[in-house]
Amino acid sequence: QVQLVESGGGLVQPGGSLRLSCAASGRNFMLYVMGWYRQAPGKQRELVAGITGGLRTNYGASAKGRFTISRDNAKNPVYLQMNSLKPEDTGVYYCNVRSANQNYWGQGTQVTVSS
Repeated sequence: QVQLVESGGGLVQPGGSLRLSCAASGRNFMLYVMGWYRQAPGKQRELVAGITGGLRTNYGASAKGRFTISRDNAKNPVYLQMNSLKPEDTGVYYCNVRSANQNYWGQGTQVTVSS
């Protein structure tokens, strides 16, 4: 059974940093794309960053230059380093792993950027 457990969220001041972690278990995710999505209050869930097993990355427009996604293929976790955080980064951050015909979500971790 696939399980995704996020951690690392919290309250941070504007300009601060957070590192999110997603512990993925249940199979080897080498062939899966792993990523982070964000859902702000009243808005649709949006891509923050994704990374393939070959370590190719892509970022949503708001994350470019500030966030870095990484993964450890030997141990399955995926990380999101978030720097220079802004109030508009506030939301629930979800870990996602997907293949051509499978799609899994974590329960989410709250990130609040406020002074």
